[in-house]
Amino acid sequence: MSDNLLAYTHSGTVICAMISAVWAVPFVWMITASLRPDSGGADIASLIPQWPLCVEYFKDALNCADWGNLYRNTIFFSVGILMAQLLSITTAGYVFAFVPFRGREMVFRLFLVQLMLWPVVLMVPNMVTLKSMGLLDTLLGAMLPYMASAFGIFMVRQALRGVPKEMIEAAQVEGANLIHIFIYVLLPAIWPTLLAFSIVSLTTHWNEYLWPLMVLSDMDTHTLTIGLVSFTTSAESGAEWGLIAAGTLLVCLPITVTFILFQKHFISSFGFTQYK
Repeated sequence: MSDNLLAYTHSGTVICAMISAVWAVPFVWMITASLRPDSGGADIASLIPQWPLCVEYFKDALNCADWGNLYRNTIFFSVGILMAQLLSITTAGYVFAFVPFRGREMVFRLFLVQLMLWPVVLMVPNMVTLKSMGLLDTLLGAMLPYMASAFGIFMVRQALRGVPKEMIEAAQVEGANLIHIFIYVLLPAIWPTLLAFSIVSLTTHWNEYLWPLMVLSDMDTHTLTIGLVSFTTSAESGAEWGLIAAGTLLVCLPITVTFILFQKHFISSFGFTQYK
């Protein structure tokens, strides 16, 4: 029995390694193509590094776009959404987990209906709303539809319901009020869940393209994804694959490093989230 289990484990490891290798091919190509003296084309040969490595493509990419402004806008857009979401999902999650009121479960399920709505369906109504508010073509207006998250509320509610009641009762015995319990007992207990949600939120909105493209027409408000598309369109006309790879790497590297640093918390949080 143990031998069979060991064989299945090894087989699973090999399969996962093969899938990971296939998944990593575009990323490896992006790195090698951006550092090769001659990027050639988007083919298998571009996966092989050439020595000496060069950074000319990165220098050219930095001169082809206003990266400082694009980074500022993207950080403001993604981090601003995250801050608003953390405030909304923690308070709403606390209410759905601990505050009894009539129809609580029904209201919670109505919140979850949002998960079934395809975001594209809401784009035109959201644009009309932003135009009526005078927020069209502003970063704040682009952020508004994302400031609440049914997915985040669900995660926080489940995490809060997993906190031992003894911790809350002990804090009440010590004289802690509702706010102190929420800040000093509950939030530290669900920190891995909030961190995992933060990674998902940052990754999603850092890579957001269609919605900012629709509502942000002023170049001063463009995010990295919009700037990258404009940048790659001009580079593709000259088949400058190394330049395209360097620009793409500049966009995805910060969020990739963030995920690598916090991946353990991300995996552990989702691994133990259950519906209660």
